[in-house]
Amino acid sequence: MTNPLLSSAELPLFSAIKPEHIEPAIESLLAEARHGVEQLLDNNTDYTWDNLIDPIDDLEDKINKAWSPVSHMNSVVNNDELRDAYNACLPKLSEYSTEMGQNKALFNAYQAIATSPAYQDLSTAQQKIIQNSLRSFRLSGIDLAPEQQSRYKEISLELSSLASHYEENVLDATNAWQKLISKKSNLDGLPDAALQQAKQTAEQEGKQGWLLSLQFPCYIAVMTYADNRQLRADMYKAFSTRGSELGENPDWDNSQIMEDTLALRHEKAQLLGFKSYAELSLATKMANTPQDVTDFLEQLAEKSLPQAKQDLTELQAFAETHHAIKNLQPWDIGYYSEKMRQHAYDLSQEEVKQYFPAPQVLSGLFAVVEKLYGLQINEITDVDTWHDDVRFFQINDKDNQVRGKFYIDLYARPHKRGGAWMDDCVGRKKTAAGIQIPVAYLTCNFTAPIDNKPALLTHDEVLTLFHEFGHGLQHMLTKVDYLGVSGINGVEWDAVELPSQFMENWCWEKPALDLFSSHYETGEALPDALFEKMLAAKNFQAGMLMVRQLEFSLFDFAIHQQYTPEKGACIYDILSTIREQVSVMIPPAFNRFPHSFSHIFAGGYAAGYYSYKWAEVLSSDAFSLFEEQGIFNQTTGHAFLRNILETGGSADAMELFINFRGREPNIDALLRHCGISH
Repeated sequence: MTNPLLSSAELPLFSAIKPEHIEPAIESLLAEARHGVEQLLDNNTDYTWDNLIDPIDDLEDKINKAWSPVSHMNSVVNNDELRDAYNACLPKLSEYSTEMGQNKALFNAYQAIATSPAYQDLSTAQQKIIQNSLRSFRLSGIDLAPEQQSRYKEISLELSSLASHYEENVLDATNAWQKLISKKSNLDGLPDAALQQAKQTAEQEGKQGWLLSLQFPCYIAVMTYADNRQLRADMYKAFSTRGSELGENPDWDNSQIMEDTLALRHEKAQLLGFKSYAELSLATKMANTPQDVTDFLEQLAEKSLPQAKQDLTELQAFAETHHAIKNLQPWDIGYYSEKMRQHAYDLSQEEVKQYFPAPQVLSGLFAVVEKLYGLQINEITDVDTWHDDVRFFQINDKDNQVRGKFYIDLYARPHKRGGAWMDDCVGRKKTAAGIQIPVAYLTCNFTAPIDNKPALLTHDEVLTLFHEFGHGLQHMLTKVDYLGVSGINGVEWDAVELPSQFMENWCWEKPALDLFSSHYETGEALPDALFEKMLAAKNFQAGMLMVRQLEFSLFDFAIHQQYTPEKGACIYDILSTIREQVSVMIPPAFNRFPHSFSHIFAGGYAAGYYSYKWAEVLSSDAFSLFEEQGIFNQTTGHAFLRNILETGGSADAMELFINFRGREPNIDALLRHCGISH
């Protein structure tokens, strides 16, 4: 039997990959890499880029190319067998990576290259990789005593297993909850599309009526439109207790996982000589000290809180005056906010959706990047994928060079992780055969098309698609030929959201909107009057939205900075303190939001969630140059392409930003874009 994960095919052979292929493939590639590194160290005494770093890159690239489709399928077509095989490999991969990070001979070889005369002849990208690698060795415990190194390895294994278990609990809790509604009147207020989706879901399970779930499109539709207050309250409780001791199944309770995760992260940081995990986290970020991060977030909070309080006061007054609701609850916020938006701006999200059919949005998005960067994007059919919904595209530049390829998987379904993300399938690197073309996965969870009609996206979903595509562009348009800093590799984590948030700006510009919006039945362009209403409502409740993100960011940073073994995690005590400081609507006592906060417990954002706001300052300031010079100004577009998208992590993010903008970033453009007066 040939193993599809060991194939040298340019793209993964998704339909051939079975759970039983996974462990043998990963074990074989790890053994090959271990043997390869040993040989390279033994066969040379004078180490160079060509006789050490480049061949190791090739070995690790093979591991990445096998693991990437496995990890991706585990997120998008999850099942028990696949999950077991995936989890069986996590400790093996973690062990390999710690082993390499603690390999003294390898570290000495990198040191030798860094101090050799030949180092000066390497490109800046190559030098950056060597410096990053030396830092990674230190952060992997290269300087520790043997028993501490062994403890470090145990911690890394355990953390990798805890993160996977946490994510599975959230997925299982999300998938398990259903509510069958037999009387349509109990769903009054729900848009037709949401009703049809619920009916279709029930039919697929052989049931009569309307089946509601905690998949995000269904959840958000109920919270925004369902007149039935009790139904909203029930769904709010189910959603906000996922993965907790208050959820339906105690087996999916993440409480102990969170406690253990924070304890282990703290221990790891202390082993490496950092005061806290927050401090360790900043070793690879733009922000220099924990104080920098806290000051930044608190400065934003100070400027936003008055407006957030005003937003809530206005919403409470509206709910009382127009709907006789005196005591506004968290499950009322989305519902009455939508009513208030319709009342104040005569703007209905359902009306807006009619102008954003998914196929039109996608082709319009491509037209926007074509105008900005001179790219051509074309669909390629007959590509093997993991689901019938998936499509595949190729990007060519103005010289007709292939720059990247990507899979796009837009719609929510069971056994698919919630949220939206970009991940890399293949990274760009120079090989003996030429340039290896980067390939990306773009994943969203929009409501699927129903009854031969196209899927209709909310404007928020359009923003999400543009956001993920921005990440994709940084991965695919890189011109760096070395894996360690090509695409998003090696980019400081708090700068990694810059290209994604930057792309969102085009969703608010009429010349761009005209490219990706038209009525799904009539083809009519988005009317100016409707666009004006959207613009007027753009910063509706911007203060509340801002403090909500600041609550998440401060909470994440605080639980990692304040942890002590004596006190334990104190997760909900810290959350309460943060909420008193920055929140305007305190959730009920049963709310267990941290139990499903996958970003920080399973998604790489630990002590780094602030990055969204940090990078938003960069992206708003970068976009302000387009506002000055024209949103499709090709000179500015090419400057952004050259300085930000093509450079990957080959230089410090601040240096690259200054190259593009001519100065350091400031906070003003962000506050202006959010409509927050300062």
